[in-house]
Amino acid sequence: MSHIFTRRQMLTLLASQLGVLWLATQGFSQQSAKDRAMTSAESTVRVFSVEKDAYIAVEKISRSEAEWRKLLTPQQYHILREEGTERAFTGALLENKERGVYRCAGCGNDLYHSDHKYDSGSGWPSYYQAVAAENIITRSDRRLFMVRTELLCSRCDSHLGHVFSDGPPPTGERHCINSAALMFHPL
Repeated sequence: MSHIFTRRQMLTLLASQLGVLWLATQGFSQQSAKDRAMTSAESTVRVFSVEKDAYIAVEKISRSEAEWRKLLTPQQYHILREEGTERAFTGALLENKERGVYRCAGCGNDLYHSDHKYDSGSGWPSYYQAVAAENIITRSDRRLFMVRTELLCSRCDSHLGHVFSDGPPPTGERHCINSAALMFHPL
């Protein structure tokens, strides 16, 4: 028996499918923009400075979306503020072998040391640990029908990438980071 859908039924079906797609890409994100703004309202954060070889207190960065758009390139804005991802094997820092520190492109917070970088074959710069646990924040990411652990800068709450449990010793972690989320500073 064939069933012919009415126009109303088709529109209802389409609307429900669009709603599911929205939830898959945005709606299940663990932290809302309001929560992110509240997190940014804290005045200082304790981070490790590679240059000073010590923990320091720095001002927490809180900017409007207009300020972020003015400060960042369109690609950086898409990745850092809209939680985007650059295409695999296209990042400027993927093949970088220089000695130095990788800093947040949004605020300059030290994130990764070149000594902890390795070639994971994933197409993104990969590190087995951050310079210090205090320099990054993790949160559950339930977008795209997956459960992953998202990595953010602890100073400005910018999206960096994700962490996976298939990395090398000593941590067994793979911090898979977008090149556009980073600035390299040679040591």
